[in-house]
Amino acid sequence: MMPEIYEELHAAGLLSDESFAKVSADREKPLFSVHWELKSVLYLGVLLLTGGLGLLIYENIDTIGHQFVLMLIALICTGCFAYCFKTKLPFSAGQVKSPNTAFDYILLLACTSFLIFVGYLQFEYKVFGLNYGLATLIPMLVLFFTAYYFDHLGILNIAIANLAVWMGVSVTPKQLLLNSDFDSETIIFTYLMLGMLLVAAAYATQYFNFKKHFKFSYLHYGVHVGFIIMLAGYFHYYQSAISFAWMLGLFCFAFFIYQDAFKHRSFYFILLTVLYSYIAVSSLVVRVLIQTADLGAMSLLSLYFIGSGIGLIFLLINLNRKIKTA
Repeated sequence: MMPEIYEELHAAGLLSDESFAKVSADREKPLFSVHWELKSVLYLGVLLLTGGLGLLIYENIDTIGHQFVLMLIALICTGCFAYCFKTKLPFSAGQVKSPNTAFDYILLLACTSFLIFVGYLQFEYKVFGLNYGLATLIPMLVLFFTAYYFDHLGILNIAIANLAVWMGVSVTPKQLLLNSDFDSETIIFTYLMLGMLLVAAAYATQYFNFKKHFKFSYLHYGVHVGFIIMLAGYFHYYQSAISFAWMLGLFCFAFFIYQDAFKHRSFYFILLTVLYSYIAVSSLVVRVLIQTADLGAMSLLSLYFIGSGIGLIFLLINLNRKIKTA
């Protein structure tokens, strides 16, 4: 439509030949966006800077001295925070855009250097003694304050991970599965509390209309941790009737997340709900068939996984269409 307008203006004599030629040339060679390339370079720059400083300090720690290293890290941290406080936009309960492109990365460098400073201080001088809870609590509070005050999703994710560290667990699903001792009731209930806390925080942001765009980050970690730990609880109490209470809790949790995901047309959380529910249902089916200890039951088990796998694919396709047409 735009070229026709230019042609009409040119034909009517309202656009000169020179201007029309410039417009035509510009449209033949449209601008190329380097937004994501620039963001990637800036993120890489922060990582290279912190990594390079760490390597430099490690190689020359004997000649540099710990006090100088701490002072250098403190100066970087203070300088970055000072810049961010000076250039930030006014605080708002809604989403606040960054004042410029470099702001987010300088703030990220400030928080990274702060964590390095606290960790270095504790490792070298044991300022918190053996009170590691306090050593992780202070950075966690600073990170949450920074994430909300400056409206930074990346720092919010770091703060959530720090919350998990403070509780003595890992919030990353892969690390949760590989490194955790699910045979411990303490670990199970700690994870359960963490998962429910994150889910509650997600819906609190929406209910109180305070930083609603933070909901996804909270819910992402909360849903993964919640489902995994309920499955872990089921298998931990496998020989007891309590195991079915864990399974019932999982299905109630799945129904709740599904309802909210469909309401907000989030296929990602519907996908998570369906996949974790499928694992739960399959574990019940396997349990029933194994208890029969029959050869025919084992054959049915193979057919179940083939048929249910195909059905799962069609279910996800139909749910995706249903969301789009809702």
